[in-house]
Order: sequence, then C-alpha cells, then structure tokens
Amino acid sequence: MAGIGFELRKLLRKDSYLGLIQAYGYAGIISSGPWVLSILGVLLIGIFSATRVIPASQVVQFLVTVTWLMAGSLILTGLLQLMFTRFIADRLFERRHDIVLPNLMGALTLTTLVSGLSGMLILLLLFHQSLLYELLVLGSFVVLCNIWIVVVFLSGMKAYRLILGVFLLGYGVTVAVAMLMTGFGLEGLLFGFLCGQSVLLFSMLAMVLRDYPGRAFVSYRFLRRDQVFYSLAATGLFYNMAIWADKFMFWLNPATSESIIAPLRASVIYDVPIFLAYLSIIPGMAVFLVRMETDFAEIYDRFYESVREGDTLKHIREYKKQMVLTVRQGIYEIFKVQGMTVVVLLMLGPLILDALGISRLYIPLLNVDLVGVGVQVLLLAILNVLFYLDLLGIALLLCLMFLLANIGLTWISFQLGPSFYGYGFAVAVTVTSLVGLVILSRQLDRLEYETFMLQ
Repeated sequence: MAGIGFELRKLLRKDSYLGLIQAYGYAGIISSGPWVLSILGVLLIGIFSATRVIPASQVVQFLVTVTWLMAGSLILTGLLQLMFTRFIADRLFERRHDIVLPNLMGALTLTTLVSGLSGMLILLLLFHQSLLYELLVLGSFVVLCNIWIVVVFLSGMKAYRLILGVFLLGYGVTVAVAMLMTGFGLEGLLFGFLCGQSVLLFSMLAMVLRDYPGRAFVSYRFLRRDQVFYSLAATGLFYNMAIWADKFMFWLNPATSESIIAPLRASVIYDVPIFLAYLSIIPGMAVFLVRMETDFAEIYDRFYESVREGDTLKHIREYKKQMVLTVRQGIYEIFKVQGMTVVVLLMLGPLILDALGISRLYIPLLNVDLVGVGVQVLLLAILNVLFYLDLLGIALLLCLMFLLANIGLTWISFQLGPSFYGYGFAVAVTVTSLVGLVILSRQLDRLEYETFMLQ
C-alpha cells in the first residue's frame, strides 16, 4: 500500500533541493502525523490554557486524560490494525476494490461496539467524575479507536497534500474549539479535543469513500477464518503494549507517580522527557517512508513479479541483490539521519528545556529517551521489511521480546534508582533491534530459497 511513496518519488525526480525538501517534509509529517501532531496539539492546548483562567490542575487533568486515552485506544485497536491492513492489502492486490469499503465499515462498527462497551465498563467501575466528563471521555475513546483503523488507508492514497491538510484541520479544530471552551474548564478542553478528533475521523472517511467506492454497506469478511492472520493480531497488540509498558509502569508505581484524576496517574519524572523525545522521530520517519515505501517497495514488486511470471534465475537473483542492497541502504540512512538528529538534540537539550521552562534536572533522562526513541524508528523499519517478506512469526517474536524486555528492564531500573530511569526502554528497544537485524540479514541471504519453497 505504497501510494504515497510513489507520489513522493515524483518530487525526488525533480533532482533539486526543493523537491528533496518537499519529499522528505511531506514524508516526515505524514508518517509521524498521528502521533506527533497529537502530542503538539495537546501540548498547545495545555500551554494556551495555562495562560487563561483555567486552573493549572485542570490543565494537567486534561493532558493526563488524553494521554491515557491515546494509550488505551492504541492498545485496544492493536488487535485489529495489522490484521485489517493485511486483509485490505490482499484485496487491493487482487484488484477487488469494491470489497474495501464494506469491510472498513464492518471494522469501524466492530471497533465502535468493542471500544464503547469496554469504555463504559471501565468508567462505571473506576470513575466517579461528572457525567459530562465521563461522556466526553467515552466519546473521545471511541473516536480515537476508529481513527487508528481508518489511518490504515492513508499510506495507500496518493493525495499526500490533502492528507496533510486533513491532519492540520483536525488538530487546528482541536486547539481552536478547546480555546473557545476554556470557560467550561476541564470539560470544555475535552469537548474541543473530541470535536477536533471527530473532524479528523470524518475527513479521513470522506477520502476513503472517494477513493474506494463500494456496492454493499457493511461486510465482516475480514473476520472469516480463512482471511484472518492471528499472528498479526498478536503482533499489533504486543507492539503497542511494548511501546507503552514502561510508561504504565512509571504511572502505576507510587514512588514515581501521583494521582491526577480518578484512577488516572502521571509521572512528573518520566512523562516530560519521553514525550519530548518522541517529537524527534520526524526525520527518521521521513527517511523510513521515502526509502521503504518507494525504493524498497519498487524492487520488492520486481522480485516477486519475476518469480510469479517465471523469469530467469539470473534476473531473479539480480533483483534479490538489489532488494538486499536497498534494505541495507534504507536502514543505514535511517540510522544516519536519526543518529544525527539525536546528536544535535543531545547538544541542544539544555537550551530546549530552558526555552520550555523545564528544569535541567531532566537532561539525563531526556538524553536516554532520545536514544531509545531513535532506535525505535530502526525497529519499525525492520518490522516493516519482515511484514513485506511475510515473515509474520519472526515479527511476532520480536514484538513479544520487546514487550517482555521493556517490562523486565524497567522493573530493574526501579530497583537501581532514579539514575537508571529510562534505561529499561532504551536497552529493550536496542537489544530487540539488534536481534531483528541479525535475523533479517539471515533471512535475506536465503530469500530466493524461502520464496520458491513457499510456491
């Protein structure tokens, strides 16, 4: 589903610095848009609200509520994201475009039902806030879960400028409405967030309806036993749990967190550095999208098309060599660009914290998180290649390894003391990435053998 990648290649073919900047700029924003723009949008609301009449405690409650909503929605939909992506990709490969929209509506119906019921249960059992607050939280949770399903289609579309505009519109509405509703306190901020996310969701749905018209309205074919990839469901769940495991452990540990609202907790020690670090992924994600969804996707198609159409062994091996070279170059570029970004931010860290009015005591933890988040981009690239090569079992084991390592090493960091906070996540993602690189290298060496044995 590399539609954006092929469009970005047109910009690269301009052979000019402007085309290069445009390509990587669009790629960085689109690839990291849902995550980075959500952080920026929520932070802007927090900054603007702090200068108004809203008490600081309610601003903090809003930020913590949205953070938990993001985490919960990503983990819950992790079961469906990759599995549904594979189903849609297979149908597009078969050129059965009329099946796409009905199954999207089926996936959204299922997501709405599951997220709504689970959200209601949690609110009834654990929350004792105002009815309006709980309704806004529930609505935001359901909308976010649906966004993570619809966002699957964006990488297959070619309208990258329209996609960028949709994201900016959604988070622009989020900030604007939240500011207009500041007189209503916490509930006003949450209403602004819900409005903005709803605009984003329905705007993306309109784009899908335009590109994938269908005859039926709802279909659940993606849940048929012969269509379901259970390993992908587990992989999506484990990956999202792994990303948030260390955050949850810091939030739930009384020694590193404090209660904010109802059962929701936050870690003053950990939250600020890790979320600032995640803003650094834009350069690495830009390279990831351009290289993996253009260069690699193109040579990948050539290789498997030559196998399917009975090309000569010489040509097949030549395409395989080009594919291996493309993977190595892509990973090297991600490592180089993200590494340079991390180095620059390590040097500018004190100045950034001063500009944001944050204590320099956060510098050691920010430095560790910058390295960990940078390596996470590399892990994402490795997993992406494994998905392309249909090595789903290996991807599943890597995500499980990441999850268990993050939990275990974060717990060890608690025992060692504050000086070691953040090392659990950084070491876990680094070890997982190194193991993934070794396994991927071995699989690429025997790629043509594995491919023919599967025919």
